[in-house]
Amino acid sequence: MNNQIQLDPEKIIATVDRLEKRISDRFPDSGLRKVCNEFLLIAKKTKQNITWISKPNIPLRLLSYALILIGVGGLVFSITYVDLEIKNTTLVNIATITEAIFNDIILLGAGIFFLVTMESRVKRKRTLTALNELRVIAHVIDMHQLTKDPNLVSTVGGSTENSPQRSLTTFEVQRYLDYCSEASALIAKVAALYSQILPVEGVVRSVNEIEVLTTGLSRKIWQKIMILNELDNKKL
Repeated sequence: MNNQIQLDPEKIIATVDRLEKRISDRFPDSGLRKVCNEFLLIAKKTKQNITWISKPNIPLRLLSYALILIGVGGLVFSITYVDLEIKNTTLVNIATITEAIFNDIILLGAGIFFLVTMESRVKRKRTLTALNELRVIAHVIDMHQLTKDPNLVSTVGGSTENSPQRSLTTFEVQRYLDYCSEASALIAKVAALYSQILPVEGVVRSVNEIEVLTTGLSRKIWQKIMILNELDNKKL
């Protein structure tokens, strides 16, 4: 019986869905709501992906086994054919035939390795593509929090024609930044689902990179939240 603790895709999706609803309630027309809605779709797609990854790809395996049998059968047939045709048993002739058979065995071995690992490579490629989508979402969330400068909350003077609109109150900026932090943390959790189901080197490394990215993003966000709290305390 396997008692290993694992991340539950359903609970992660439910948490992302709840976050999207919270953002929609407070910032219905914001770009962050649209990004979180897209993130929710990706999270649901992730559940489908890990279900697909966890199951054997029967058609691909049958194709691989058929090609392996054909290759082995062809090699056996060629060896049998060569043996029947040998009439000149000089050392040079035997060495030439042995080298040809050895080369065929090497090529067949390489082909078998390619076919046997094909399923794993297909799954790894799909996983890395999905992880790249999560990485992009993290960068988009970072773009949304960039203009939320705690020192310029609800300022009227000092703006220029191309300055970003700052109409949010201190409390709203805090909530906005908090939502960004939660979303980036959930991105790391969704990414971890892939390393949980496919713990190979390339996937684990990519998941760790996303974890580092989202952790750095959350750290920047919480620095802004702390500045906002300090400004509030000075006003009291």
